[in-house]
Amino acid sequence: MKKYIQITSGRGPEECCFVVAQVLKKIIKECKASNCYYEIISREKSNINGNLHSASLWIDTTRNKEIGKDWLGTIQWVGESPFRKYHKRKNWFVGVFEIEQSNFKELSQKEISYEAIRSSGPGGQNVNKVSSAVRATHLPTGISVKVMDTRSQLQNKKLAKQRIEKAWEEHQLATIRKREDDAWFNHMNLERGNPVKVFKSIDFKQEAQPKKFRNERKTRKQEWKREIG
Repeated sequence: MKKYIQITSGRGPEECCFVVAQVLKKIIKECKASNCYYEIISREKSNINGNLHSASLWIDTTRNKEIGKDWLGTIQWVGESPFRKYHKRKNWFVGVFEIEQSNFKELSQKEISYEAIRSSGPGGQNVNKVSSAVRATHLPTGISVKVMDTRSQLQNKKLAKQRIEKAWEEHQLATIRKREDDAWFNHMNLERGNPVKVFKSIDFKQEAQPKKFRNERKTRKQEWKREIG
């Protein structure tokens, strides 16, 4: 069974992008330790090499159904900015979400068009005379793949089916990822909440027990309510 996980900076600054990259490394390390297969679906790079605005991956949970579960929520990093020397802020937050399977629409084979086309490139005269290559197109979205890996049209069609399914999955994830990023951005503007994990220093060392974090904006709002109440 696949578990889809998204890590997002919520359009945060480079410090948050640094945290996204570190969280991704930590989750991958856990997958390897648990012998769970994973695949990185996307990495949205930031302006600084190694940093990520967001990242998505899926994990095969057959061996460990609980893997990744304790990462879901807000992740806090406490540390001085490695990119802005005199910046006063020391608390940085990112979000980790599980994308529910129910959010994925089932791909209908009726929506896929297969077309036999001539191969191109090296391969002698036969490569241009025989229509062994296959183009698969998902009609509603226009997503298309061309396969000419083998000289067998049947085999190329099987490969085209697999690749159009993967392309469709990536297309759905991109749509869901944007929605989750927008939701996280709105969440960050209102309330950061209590983190599920807290890390410190540039070495990204984890605190044994996360402390409850009081959001300054929320605290000021509560104090203001008491004053006028």
